[in-house]
Parts: sequence; structure tokens; C-alpha cells
Amino acid sequence: MEHLSDHHGSLSFEPNLSVCQDDGAVDAAECCVSSARSCTKPEDSDTTNNSDLSSNERLDKGFMQYGCPHYRRRCRIRAPCCGKIFDCRHCHNEAMNSLNVERRHRHELPRQELRQVICSLCGTEQEVHQVCINCGVCMGKYFCGTCKLFDDDISKQQYHCTGCGICRIGGRENFFHCFKCGCCYSIVLKNSHPCVEGAMHHDCPVCFEYLFESTNDVSVLPCGHTIHVQCLKEMQQHLQYVCPLCSKSVCDMSKVWEIMDMEVAATPMPEFYHNKKVRILCNDCGETSEVQYHVVGQKCLKCKSYNTRQT
Repeated sequence: MEHLSDHHGSLSFEPNLSVCQDDGAVDAAECCVSSARSCTKPEDSDTTNNSDLSSNERLDKGFMQYGCPHYRRRCRIRAPCCGKIFDCRHCHNEAMNSLNVERRHRHELPRQELRQVICSLCGTEQEVHQVCINCGVCMGKYFCGTCKLFDDDISKQQYHCTGCGICRIGGRENFFHCFKCGCCYSIVLKNSHPCVEGAMHHDCPVCFEYLFESTNDVSVLPCGHTIHVQCLKEMQQHLQYVCPLCSKSVCDMSKVWEIMDMEVAATPMPEFYHNKKVRILCNDCGETSEVQYHVVGQKCLKCKSYNTRQT
């Protein structure tokens, strides 16, 4: 099958290029801070703490030495929902939604409600700022005041998308926001992708994870519906080549249809079925037609697809 670039051409899209992932792709030099939502580099922040270190040394102290599997950052968070301290909101969500937690106590942390962070170097608890008010260290090279996001690993090319309302990864210049689909897509799809209202605002049809905030790669199918790249690969491994939502083919199946043509030709039907006609609907082009019944499959008269169903 062809791949969709980032998250999405002839269905040859790169799995990591078709849909932009959550929490990862903001412009390294840009971030949303304060009520004005302006963008500020770490070196532009207030660092007027008394110290023998230079401003830059103070800001960079501990760079990439702290964090969790989700982010390299120099702060921890206090969850506003339960008051507990975690490395990041993903760590909180994994812990508080585990099977070890009673169902009635399971919950997730709304990113915008975060109010307090704890500096990993000096342990000072404070309101959300990019630079520690006590030791002057930069708690994240990338900082978004809207999403309360800190990350020292700017190789992700994070950026804040105002259309999505959250931070994405992959570089602002590589993506555009489709307001009908409701998500950031690879720039290569800007004038070619099929729009589906709210395409990203639903669960993956295979694993049922909410796609809009998923941190896993997502692909846009030729029909416009979305699915995890890994789930799509697993479908292929089980010889499933149609969209789970609309049943359209997810890749170029012309070679398969040629093989089925040969199978039909090599499998004559008993005389009883020679005059048997059936009405079919093509899942790929939507055309209805009346065709000769065959046990191998019914071929669409318009687009020659065998992805059909009897009506």
C-alpha cells in the first residue's frame, strides 16, 4: 500500500508526514506565553537572579539531563486535579488510568488547567513560567504558555497551532491546518486531500484511541478518514485493504482486480447460474449496476473494482 505523508500519493504517503502529532512540533524559536500569546525565546526571559554563572550558563544548566520518557525538561508538574506530582501530564494520565486505580478515581489532566510546576534543579514550586524564579534555569527550551508545555528536545520542531488549540510536532513550515478536517496535515496534501468534517475528532476505528490528541503517527486514507499508521499496518497484515468506516479501498488495488479477472475466467459457473443477475453497489466509486453473478466476486462496470456488495 502507498503511504500517506505524515500523517499521509498515490497512496504512497510517508506514515510520519500525513497528520501532525500532538505535543511535538512547534517552531523551536516560537511559543505562546502570557495572555498576549506572544512568542519568546528562552534567552529573552527574565534571568536577573544573583549568581556567579553568566545568564546563558544559568539558563542552560542541566539541559537534557532531566525529564521522563515523554519529554526532556527541567521541571515537574503538580496536577491540579489530584494534587500529586508527576514528570508530565502523560505520566499522570498513565498512572491515574492504570488498572491499579479504582475506576471511579481514574481521570486525565486537562493541559490548560496546569498552574504549578516544580523546578527539577532547586525544587522550587511556582506558577507556570519558562524560567525558574529561584535559580534562573530555563525549565524548557521550548515553552508554550497556552498548553503549559516544556521540552528541552527542540529537535521535534514543536509549534503551537491556534486552529488545533494545542502544540504539534514536525515544524510549522511542514504543515497546514485544515479547518474542515480540524487538524494539521502535511503541506503536500494542502491541495489534494479529501476533506471530511472533523476527520481527526474521533477515535481510531481499530484501537479506539482519540486521534486528535494521539502521540502516535496517524495516516489520512484516500477517502479522507484517519487511522493510526500502526493500526493500518496491522490491517494489511490481516489482508484487510478497505477503510473500516466507509469500505473504500485504502490503496491501489488494480493488480488485485487483474488477478481476480483471471480467477473468474478460470472458474466457469454451473449452467444453473448462467442467467443469474445481481444488483451491486461499488464501495469505491459508489456506482450501482446489474452484473452476472459469480462466486469469485462481482465486478463494477464503471471502475472495474471487485470491492462491491449486493443490494
